[in-house]
Amino acid sequence: MCIRDSFVRVIRPVPLTSELFAPFGEVHESPSGLGRDYFDEALTSLRPEAHPSISFARNSPVSSAQLHVDRLEQHKYSSQTFVPINASRWLVVVAGDREGQPDSETVKVFIASETQGLTFAPGTWHLGLHVLDRVSTHAIFMWRDGTDADETFADVQPFSIDLS
Repeated sequence: MCIRDSFVRVIRPVPLTSELFAPFGEVHESPSGLGRDYFDEALTSLRPEAHPSISFARNSPVSSAQLHVDRLEQHKYSSQTFVPINASRWLVVVAGDREGQPDSETVKVFIASETQGLTFAPGTWHLGLHVLDRVSTHAIFMWRDGTDADETFADVQPFSIDLS
């Protein structure tokens, strides 16, 4: 994912909010008090034969002041939920869909906090998980049927994310 070109668009991330993320899915805030919140309505599978899948991902933090991106992924038929387990800040990069490909004009870059999880709506193009401050673990929930339809990858007009 590293393309270095002085003419590549540079995007500076903004804090993740429910309002800004709404076109791409739903933000889940950790309860501020005791108790439990449910986010079932955000979970979606458009394939009846797909089964629920939960996994854990452990990632090292991004070590440079800029992250170069030239490829995004999509789960066309499934929502995908990320819940930080021991993360602090983490990166969320999304784009809309245009005729089955990522729409480079709609790329948004957010920084999520340790108290925020999220669910990408089916069909949302996004960057894989990147964490910022320390080695971190996230739980990931989606639906899978073991076919190529579980996920799609596509090249995008290269851009850089300014993390300085």
